[in-house]
Amino acid sequence: MSQLRIATFNLLHGQPLADDGGPLPYPDDPGAPLADAVAALDADVLAIQEVDRHQQRSGLVDQAAVAAKAMGASDWRFAAALHGTPAPVAGWLPDPSVRGLRVYGPDEVGTAAGLPAYGTALLTRLPVQHWRARRFAPAPFGLPLRVAGRRGLTPVPDEPRAAVAAVLVGAGGPFTVVATHLSFVPGWNVAQLAAVRRWIADLPRPHLVLGDFNLIGAVPRTVLGGATALDRTTSRERLRAARAARRDRRAQPGPYRRRTRGHRPRLHGWYDLASTPTYPSHRPAVQFDHVLAAGVPRSAVGTAEAPRTGVSDHRPLVVEVSL
Repeated sequence: MSQLRIATFNLLHGQPLADDGGPLPYPDDPGAPLADAVAALDADVLAIQEVDRHQQRSGLVDQAAVAAKAMGASDWRFAAALHGTPAPVAGWLPDPSVRGLRVYGPDEVGTAAGLPAYGTALLTRLPVQHWRARRFAPAPFGLPLRVAGRRGLTPVPDEPRAAVAAVLVGAGGPFTVVATHLSFVPGWNVAQLAAVRRWIADLPRPHLVLGDFNLIGAVPRTVLGGATALDRTTSRERLRAARAARRDRRAQPGPYRRRTRGHRPRLHGWYDLASTPTYPSHRPAVQFDHVLAAGVPRSAVGTAEAPRTGVSDHRPLVVEVSL
């Protein structure tokens, strides 16, 4: 086993912020603040949300590519939940020429410069066996929210969301990581998180789900645990396997003895690898950003931190895990 640094970071499109949380202008090199923030995390696996690609507001930077270079990622994928440009109050002006999900990677750096996009990315220094991505439709209504740089509450429509999953190879073997950004609409985000769990059910464990869930407290781990319980196919297979093993033991000659198990790490259901406020970045009060795991012994989890950076209204969440 080797200790890895697993991190999630809502970028707020790499927006530089002042000490009081107010927005600052982008410098001449608009990708520099983001690159500095990501390099300081020294993450082996990084999930990033609210990522711009070729947007005017963030200096036409391919932010997934900038972050990948800053952390030395050997591979990465950016899932564009939408193509278009941000519009005040209206949310987004979509590009009608591109509908649905489009996924970009290292081979697309510097291409399709005329297609501004926005979404979620997963970057890693580890070898990758498999990639997959999906898109979630927006809720049919929005909510009044606090927006950086504006006073009071601003009506904000929901937007499409994306998730990126990868099967990575660590020192202990393959494991699955998901990067996602869920809706801020209550109930809609819960359904999206449950869908993520079912979506990766066939991928190798351990499972780690990272991102800005717009959910707090025990809700995320409760939702994922419930999705596991509803995975009826897995439950039936495990039940049949247990019954077959019991029949085989009883069929063996000699007195029947209850199976004994040697010492092994205790594994639990879904749980938070870190519990610390991440929002707002200048004065954290709540935790919207999570690193959840299943199949990871608690003894494998090391230190966790939510350092302040020079960008975003969220703080990154970084956890050390032996995998």
